[in-house]
Amino acid sequence: MLAAERYDRIVELVNLNGSMRVSELSERCRVTEETIRRDLDRLEQAGRLRRSHGGAVSVKEDQPEIPYRVRETTQAEEKKRIAHAAVSMIEPGDRILLDASTTAGYMAASMPDIPLTVLTNSIQVATELSSKDKIEVISTGGQLAQRSLSFVGPLAERSLETYHVDKLFLSCKGVHPESGSISESNELQARLKQRMVGISDQVILLADASKFGVRAFARVTGLQAVHNIITDQVPDPEMLERLKVYNITITTV
Repeated sequence: MLAAERYDRIVELVNLNGSMRVSELSERCRVTEETIRRDLDRLEQAGRLRRSHGGAVSVKEDQPEIPYRVRETTQAEEKKRIAHAAVSMIEPGDRILLDASTTAGYMAASMPDIPLTVLTNSIQVATELSSKDKIEVISTGGQLAQRSLSFVGPLAERSLETYHVDKLFLSCKGVHPESGSISESNELQARLKQRMVGISDQVILLADASKFGVRAFARVTGLQAVHNIITDQVPDPEMLERLKVYNITITTV
């Protein structure tokens, strides 16, 4: 593969997935990680993508949602580790809220059958929990977003106003300590997640390393609203120093 072809392939992969890690791009393009890092530097200078901690993110604004089945197989092992750690934070009797992320789907699949109330806008989460007799599942309803197998829109947002939960397990497209925000590439998802934060006592952010340093199109909330972050890699020292300001507990798995 010529360098120009590799550049196009890298941009195509990053735009398709929203973000990609150096290791994934290295495997897909069959070149070393050092080569990929140089490529990403050049592509960022050309304005075709934006570097993030450990990879790159798309610069396309308000991207269409990536289909759930595509996201489900992207960084699957990292997401499963994060999901396992998140499940360990759940206690019998909790009222929890799960968003429509693939990590939430992995949480639902591995969740023990204990007395819980689970509120969700995810079809996948509701399906995974349907066989667990002790767990009460409440769906937001709303407009079906087919690509993410989730409910969004005004009806979903209004339904959240009826409830109050102990813990919210929240995903995002970007965690940006410098601006103090977490963000999404899709405005409808961002608006719904804003409502989720507003009805939750504790916000637990599920974010793999590729999300750090990223500032996506639609703001969800400020980092001051986040109590815990579960991630798969320790953020770099500069990132950790910025996160200290917000007094967030960080768990690395």
